[in-house]
Amino acid sequence: MSEVPAEYKYVATHEWARLEEDGSVTVGITDHAQNALGDVVYVELPEVGQQINAAEEAGVVESVKAASDIYGPITGTVIAINSVLDDEPEKVNQDPYGEGWFFKLEPDDLGELEELLDAEAYTEVCDEEEH
Repeated sequence: MSEVPAEYKYVATHEWARLEEDGSVTVGITDHAQNALGDVVYVELPEVGQQINAAEEAGVVESVKAASDIYGPITGTVIAINSVLDDEPEKVNQDPYGEGWFFKLEPDDLGELEELLDAEAYTEVCDEEEH
């Protein structure tokens, strides 16, 4: 069973969103997603200052198996990217909820977070995919 931290919010496309103390939202892909992808070899991230819309493509993660789009879990402006992934894309596999984060957003509407899946609902999505 993949790790699914209870304090995060999730999207059925396997992104996670974590509300930070400063009101920003950190985004990455889930443990389930990195397991399915296999060894991550490249991550294409959005630009700082770019507007990201909920459910729209925000980047790409490539593995030895496949390339997969990264979608914005909520609408907002990119305020930081994880440039460590340029040289160390394997951080996504090693620590998807920590050092493997993708980007941070300044959200347009924090209420959008409440519309995302909680850990239990996301786990159900993963279980359905496996059956």
